[in-house]
Parts: sequence; structure tokens; C-alpha cells
Amino acid sequence: MLKSKKLIAGNWKMNGSLAANASLVQALLAGSWHSNDCEVALCVPTPYLAQVHGLINQAPRRICLGAQDLSVHECGAYTGEVSAAMLKDFEVSYAIVGHSERRLYHGETDELVAQKAQRALSSAITPIVCVGETLKEREAGQTELVVERQLASVIHMIGDRVGEMVVAYEPVWAIGTGMTATPDQAQAVHSYLRAQLNASVASSASALKKNKILYGGSMNAGNAKSLLRCEDVDGGLIGGASLKSDDFLAIISSV
Repeated sequence: MLKSKKLIAGNWKMNGSLAANASLVQALLAGSWHSNDCEVALCVPTPYLAQVHGLINQAPRRICLGAQDLSVHECGAYTGEVSAAMLKDFEVSYAIVGHSERRLYHGETDELVAQKAQRALSSAITPIVCVGETLKEREAGQTELVVERQLASVIHMIGDRVGEMVVAYEPVWAIGTGMTATPDQAQAVHSYLRAQLNASVASSASALKKNKILYGGSMNAGNAKSLLRCEDVDGGLIGGASLKSDDFLAIISSV
């Protein structure tokens, strides 16, 4: 099976301003990279979707727009929630679901994450489903058990649409800490997730659509090349480095 081009997705988290966003996006569009080499997405805070949508739509080069979360509800009395249909109005292509910060600070369960993935797919938005273990869980030898459980909930919920999602392995102990999984550590977990995904779909070639599995734990300009060389690492979910145009462009160039 031919390998698809890699996906480099920036997660701005709760950062940005109108001026800073414009400067960053313009620098990325002016950078030396080609959309034939990899796919680039920007997952921006909800208030800036309209601005970034306008900026990237004015350019001939394709950057995909992403959201950082979405509601499980279609519409209604859910103050502060943002529906998949609203995101689709801004041509959002990707939505992060189950980021460890959402799981930790907002108590999101595996089941809720699975429901969000299903809701995204129902509006033709590709969910980027995040899984990953804490340092305590890794030290206890529970890494595979944890990521398998987290992913299994989504697989069960979306059924025959498993091949349409992106998975991001983000070891919680490596998010915003400066610590990063080694290429061997990343590859081992990505390979395990790949086997779980492949086992969940029919064995026919038509049904086995290769999922992208991204690495998302302090990937930066210095370590991106070694991580992206791993056989089962199909791209990166980039946090802090995605806010610096030079660093983000360096990661894109390392594909």
C-alpha cells in the first residue's frame, strides 16, 4: 500500500491575537514548502476561525483549517458550545478531540471523546483523536493498555468509518514539558496503534484505508526529522512550535 503524504497540524491552544495570527499565517504562506510534499493544517481557537479562514482562502497554497474541539450536540441550549455544523460553515477540515488537556481539565471521558469523533464525521470533518499515557502509567508499564482502551472507545463508536479518522499519539508526560519520546518509543506505540486500527476493519484492500497516526509530544525543529523518519509516524500534532513561523516551517521542511 502506498504511503500517503504526511500531515503537519499546528495546535495553537489558547494563544493568538488578530495581529499575531495574521503575521504567522502570512509567514507560513510565504515559506518554502509545497503542498505536494505534505498537508498542513492549523487548529486555531474558535474566535479566530473566521480570520484564519479568510487568510488562507486568499492564498493559492492550500492550508487546511482545524478546530480544537467541538460539541457532541447538533444545536440547542448548550451555552458556550460550538457545533460541527458551525465549524463546517468556515470550511473546517479537522477537529481535535480528546486532547489530554481536555481530558484532564474538563473531565472528558473515553466515551465522550468517541461521541465527538462521531459528530465530527457526521459533518464531514476529520477528527484528530488524541490518545496517550501519563508518566506514572508509562513507568507502570501500562502504555499499551491505556492507548488501546482510549482508541477502542472511538473504534466501537464510529464502526465502519474507522479509516476516516486521524489518530495522534501524545504522551502526556511530553506535552509542554520539553521532554520528547525517543524515535524508538514513538515508533513502538505507533506500531501498536496501527495494529489495533488494522484489526478493526475488514481485511479487504478496499476497506483497509491507512489511517494517519501523528506524534504529538513536544515535536520541534530539532527532533522532527528523526521522529518523522519512523515507519508508522505519519506526521505531527505540533503545540508550542506551531506558534513560531520559523520553527513550524522547519518541521514542515523536515518531512
